[in-house]
Amino acid sequence: MKPAGKNTPPKDAAARRAVKPVICYPVDTLPQPDMAMVAATRDTLEMTETIIVPPRDARTFTVPAGHFFKIVSVEGPQVGDLNLWARQDLSEKFYSGKTRALHGTHLGVGDRLWSGFPYLRPLATITYDTLDWYGFDAYGGGVHDVIGTRCDPYTGRLLGGTDYHHCCHSNLTRALAAETGLPLLEAERHVHDVLNVFMCTGFTRDTHQYFMKASPVRPGDFLEFFAEIDLLGALSTCPGGDCSTEHSSDAAACYPLEIQIFTPEPETLSGWSSPRPSAYSRGHGL
Repeated sequence: MKPAGKNTPPKDAAARRAVKPVICYPVDTLPQPDMAMVAATRDTLEMTETIIVPPRDARTFTVPAGHFFKIVSVEGPQVGDLNLWARQDLSEKFYSGKTRALHGTHLGVGDRLWSGFPYLRPLATITYDTLDWYGFDAYGGGVHDVIGTRCDPYTGRLLGGTDYHHCCHSNLTRALAAETGLPLLEAERHVHDVLNVFMCTGFTRDTHQYFMKASPVRPGDFLEFFAEIDLLGALSTCPGGDCSTEHSSDAAACYPLEIQIFTPEPETLSGWSSPRPSAYSRGHGL
C-alpha cells in the first residue's frame, strides 16, 4: 500500500487527472506475422521430439527456424516460466519488457516474443492457445503474462530470510549451465525475465500490486509457437504449481509440463525467411 499523499492537490488536479492517455507504441506499422502461412503449415506438422519437464525443475530444448513447439499441460494445473535465446548467440534473448510494450501485459495468438537490443526481432510467434477463451476476468486477471519477472532466490532471501533453490530462476540457471557447459554463475547472467506460460495474473484495483490466482489450465491445454529463428529455449515448472497460493516453496502441488517439437513440410515455408535483426545503424548520435 502506498503512503497517503502529503501535498494539497492543486486547483486543476481534476483536469490533470482527466487528460486522456495515449498508446506509447502505436503498432499500426509493426510487421505482422503471416498467419495464413502459419495455418497452412500447421496442417503438415509432424511431432519429432518430446521433452518432459519435471516438477520444480527446468529443461532446455532447441527448435530450428520454421519449426513449431508446444508447451503442454499433461497431468495437472501447472504454470511454466519460459526463456528463449538465439541458438548460436546467448546475447540475443527474449525481451519481455519490449514485448509487453508492443503487445500488452498478456500474450495471445499472433503476438510475438521479441529479442532485446541491438537485435529487436521476433524470436517466436504464438500460433495457437487453448486458453484463448479466458480473456480478462472480473479481477483484471489474464493468462500468459509478461509482467512478472520469475520467482528467484534473491527475493526469497530479501522477504523471507531463507534460501530456496528450486525457484524458476535457479531452475533455469541449472538447465542452461547443463546445456551449454557454462559455469553456473556465468549461465545465470543469461537467464532473463520470462513469459509466464499458463499463469493467471494482473494488478489489484486498489494498490495496483501484481497478483496471481489459480491458473485455468487443465491437462490437454497447450500454448503453441512458431520459431522465427533457430532457438534455444528453457522451461521451468514453477514451484507454485497453479500459483493459487504461493511460490518459492515446496508447499504447492506441482506437475510436469511437456515440450513438443514439430517439423513442417518444407514446401509450406517456400518464400519464408527468418526476420533480420534491427537495421538501426547504432550510431547513437555520434
